[in-house]
Amino acid sequence: MHRLSSIILVIVGCVQAVAQSPHGTSLKIDCAACHNPDAWKPLRQTLQFNHNETDFALEGIHQVTDCKACHTSLVFEDAPSQCFSCHTDIHNMTVGNDCARCHTPQNWMVDNIPELHEQSGFPLIGAHSVVACTECHISETNLRFNPIGNDCVNCHRDDYEATTNPNHSDAGYSTNCIECHDPLSLGWQAELVNHDFFPLVQGHDTHDCKLCHQTANYADASPECVSCHMDDYSATKNPNHTEVNFSTQCEQCHTIAGWVPAAFDHDAFYPLLGAHKAIENNCIQCHANGYENTPNTCVGCHQDDYNQTTNPNHVSAQFSTDCKLCHTENAWEPAEFDHDGMYFPIYSGKHKDKWNLCTECHTSASNYAVFSCIDCHEHSNKAEVDDDHKEVNGYTYTSTSCLSCHPNGD
Repeated sequence: MHRLSSIILVIVGCVQAVAQSPHGTSLKIDCAACHNPDAWKPLRQTLQFNHNETDFALEGIHQVTDCKACHTSLVFEDAPSQCFSCHTDIHNMTVGNDCARCHTPQNWMVDNIPELHEQSGFPLIGAHSVVACTECHISETNLRFNPIGNDCVNCHRDDYEATTNPNHSDAGYSTNCIECHDPLSLGWQAELVNHDFFPLVQGHDTHDCKLCHQTANYADASPECVSCHMDDYSATKNPNHTEVNFSTQCEQCHTIAGWVPAAFDHDAFYPLLGAHKAIENNCIQCHANGYENTPNTCVGCHQDDYNQTTNPNHVSAQFSTDCKLCHTENAWEPAEFDHDGMYFPIYSGKHKDKWNLCTECHTSASNYAVFSCIDCHEHSNKAEVDDDHKEVNGYTYTSTSCLSCHPNGD
């Protein structure tokens, strides 16, 4: 019985081996789609296999290509799907291995060269639109298209070095040719030199380059006003720029039309209103220590006024140094203190008209941060107040506790 079982297993294995497809495990179509019932060969005259249902649809020249040209073995899934797997790269990897970027399955002709250059960041415009590929892409086979860079000087270094009127090298001209030359032009015309990086208008409207470019190196000219006008700054006496330490950023007061009239937009830094407006021409009163880093907060200039005020004493009362909380820019008096809005309503509500002097609540004349509720409250009897609050969690007989629960005096 054991011998019979072994024989059966051998027979089953042989049948399975004979029935196994030579085309691999991925091909799931019916054999009759390609083969005749009489024999495996020859194949059916008209194959019923739709190649477009695979991962590689047959388009263009691939529709008439012999199957064996791509399927070199009977295992069809082993056929490569990348162009370079079947087609020799005659460009020697200078344009990558994605043939479909330039070619189509219909033919090898390339009809999208301008678009390809735009994708690479170098559009074929101006003189570049009428030159042959090999004038830029020089190789021994004319089929290598090594990247040569998108900067003009990559191709035009010799033109740059050979130019003598003016001498680009000696003058230190930029090698970015489009700063002076129009890429849309068919030649090197430079009538429209692009000086937009420093517009030559009004006071700078000159064609004498040497007025600003005083060295052989045109690249070392600074766009900062003071780099050319330091002598003007130092020689100015009305007002004396050096003594009052005016900023050397000339454009803060002057325009490129001329030195005068000069206007300083003080509003851009600190608007001059009220009492400050009255002294706007006496700059030194605020800028006694120079024009740089002048404070723009009230206390930055008025700390002495704050310290010396005794009625009331701002320091001992620990008043805020933000002067505008009580004062206006017109004058120190009259002054208004928004006690109701900021701290506790004494000009409205139940406390209105119930007091005469600040010291009735502020028991420490040297410190207005100290206040008392229990000294003048109608329930100042501690025992009575304790009895009224016996059900209140966290109650204590202190003025700060009163305020925490009765912030509006209710």
